[in-house]
Amino acid sequence: MSSERISRRTALKAGVAAAALAPLKDALHAQETGGATKKRIRQSVCRWCYPQIPLDQLCAAGAQMGLFGVDLLDPDEYETPRRYGLICTMGYAGGGTIAEGLNRLENHAAIEAGFRTNIPLAAKAGVPNVITFSGTRRGMSDEEGARNSVIGLNRVKKIAEDHGVTICMELLNSKVNHPDYMADHTAWGVRVMEEVNSPHVKLLYDIYHMQIMEGDLIDTITKNIAWMGHFHTGGVPGRHELDDTQEVQWDGVMRAIAGTDFKDYVAHEFLPTGDPLTSLRQAVVRCDV
Repeated sequence: MSSERISRRTALKAGVAAAALAPLKDALHAQETGGATKKRIRQSVCRWCYPQIPLDQLCAAGAQMGLFGVDLLDPDEYETPRRYGLICTMGYAGGGTIAEGLNRLENHAAIEAGFRTNIPLAAKAGVPNVITFSGTRRGMSDEEGARNSVIGLNRVKKIAEDHGVTICMELLNSKVNHPDYMADHTAWGVRVMEEVNSPHVKLLYDIYHMQIMEGDLIDTITKNIAWMGHFHTGGVPGRHELDDTQEVQWDGVMRAIAGTDFKDYVAHEFLPTGDPLTSLRQAVVRCDV
């Protein structure tokens, strides 16, 4: 196809049927507004990747791009996106840290206390998901860590169920960014989810991290989608833009997600190397399949 821009008037003159104009209209709208139009993928953005942009400004820009929300906000920020027609799509709620998580029994009381305080606040603000972590191994076997994580999640799952909020345990890579992190493979996370067996306890499948650890993204996602409550993005290698310099075919992965019954959110979690909002717009359009 010629790279010359095709207008709706040109298409009509060419006798294109009205039904065929919808994709063209969407494409033109995306060019004009720099955002999503199809919205089969409910996109969000992670706050921490944009430290120089005030949260209100990020929310306003995200709304213009067709985002649904902003990820990884603290409880005192939960309400801010609502001023712009968005939500906090995933919140921090006292679910431990990357190093100190559910795989150690001594962390469970503090995690429970955090969730008892903050999950009701999340529910009140319309926050659908809160984040938690497995913790690092530090010599612990994966078997023991899985047992302990199941115990911990069983201890807090009723809090989530009673308030209609989903607790998501994040899968992270232990090869590049988070050495010794326990939940570093999908199979380990799915095993924990199966044993907890709650519609309000799921995995945060970080596509960047899992590409580094195991690849095979589309097959893994489609086979295990029932246990996935949220997604994060990031270019591999480097965790930068979702562009042609990295190895994940993002439109294919997004089509695979859109082809399932997944109705939750995909949040962009990459570190922009150029103008941050321009990079975010480009990612939004790329993933709007």
